[in-house]
Amino acid sequence: MINKDFFQALDDLETEKKIDKETFIATLENALTSAYKKMYGEGKSAKVVLNPDRNMIRIYSYKTVVDEVVDPDKEISLAEAKLIKKSYKVGDQVESEESTKDFGRIAAQTAKQVVMQKIKEKEREMALSDIAEKEDELLTTIVKRIDNGTVYVQIANTNVEGIMLPTDQIPGEKYQVGQRVKVYVKKIKDSFRGPQIQVTRSNIGFVRKLFELEIPEVASGEVKIKNIARDPGNRAKVSVYTDNQNIDPIGTCVGNHGIRINTIISELNGEKIDLVEYCEDPLEYIARALSPAKVISVETNESLNASRVIVPDDKLSLAIGKSGQNVRLAARLTGWKIEVKPESVAGKTEEKKVDTEYELTELSEDDSFQNLDDLEEISFDGDDNE
Repeated sequence: MINKDFFQALDDLETEKKIDKETFIATLENALTSAYKKMYGEGKSAKVVLNPDRNMIRIYSYKTVVDEVVDPDKEISLAEAKLIKKSYKVGDQVESEESTKDFGRIAAQTAKQVVMQKIKEKEREMALSDIAEKEDELLTTIVKRIDNGTVYVQIANTNVEGIMLPTDQIPGEKYQVGQRVKVYVKKIKDSFRGPQIQVTRSNIGFVRKLFELEIPEVASGEVKIKNIARDPGNRAKVSVYTDNQNIDPIGTCVGNHGIRINTIISELNGEKIDLVEYCEDPLEYIARALSPAKVISVETNESLNASRVIVPDDKLSLAIGKSGQNVRLAARLTGWKIEVKPESVAGKTEEKKVDTEYELTELSEDDSFQNLDDLEEISFDGDDNE
C-alpha cells in the first residue's frame, strides 16, 4: 500500500499541530493492526508497519514453526515452512507479507479516526498546558452563556471555557452574553471533556489581583498586602504595609483623588473597601481593623487569642456593623477573636474576664486567609448589637 499524500499529511500535522510524527506512526500502527485483526480474525498474529521513508504501509503475518499444527492462524508445520525456506526449524517465526488490497478502505477510515483523536488530545494537552500557567491569575473573559445561574466564560485568546458558579459570583451582579468580565482563576483540572477552569469574582484572591493590577507599588512589592477579609458584594478590609519609610501605603492605594481605589471598587460592583495599615502591635492593629469606628482601648488575652475592645457608646453600632459585619471582618483580618463593649457597660463589668464564648469554625479553602486558615466567624457580646 503506497500513499505519498498520507505521509505528507503526517509531516504537515507535525508542523502545524506540533504532534510528533513518530508518536503518530506508532499509534497508527497499533490501530491499523487492531483493525486488520478485526477484519481477518483476532487470532491472527499480524502487524501493520508504516515506512515513511518509502511512503509505504505493509502488513506482515507471523506463524511459529511446529511439528504438529494446532492453531492454523498462529502455527505452520515444519514441512510447509521448509517449502518457504529450507533453513527453517521448529520454534522459528515465519514472516509473510499480506495483501493490502482489501484492507485499503478500512485502513483509511481507521487512520482518519486516529488522526482526529490525536489532534483532539494534543489540542487539549496544549490548552491545559497554556492555561495551567494562569492559575491564581486575573484574566479577562467573555461571557458565552448563562445556565441556571452558572456563568460560562471564554478565556480571551483561547478556546478554553471557564465556569463561574453562583457561589463564585459577586452577589447582586448581573451578567450579559458577550460582556467582558475580569475573573480570578482559582482551580484548573483536566477531565475527559477537556480542561475545566473554575473562575471566581468572590474570592479574596480576586481583590488581591485587582490591587496588583491597579497599584504599581503593590505589583512591584513596594507596598505589601498583609491580609484580606471580605464579605463579597458588601465590604472588604485590606491591610497593607511597606518597609519604605518614604511611602504612605494607604495613600498609595487610594491614589490621587481616590482614582486607584475607586477603580477597584467599581470593578467590585461598588463593594466598600476599608484600607488598614498593618501594625505588628496587636492592640494597635485590632483598633485600626475596626475602622471606621473610634476605639478607646484594646485588651488581649494571648492564651485565648481573644481581645476586648472598648468603644464610645455612640460608636458601638458602627464598630459592630450591620449584622456584625465590621467586627467579623476585623476578626478575620487580624486573626484575633474580638469582643466589642460600649464604654458605659465596660466600666460596670471591668473585672469580668474574657470568656471562651468566641467560637470559630473553619473557612473554606476559597475564603481562607493568607496567614490564618482556620478563622471563619466570630460571635461576640454586645448588648446593643444591630
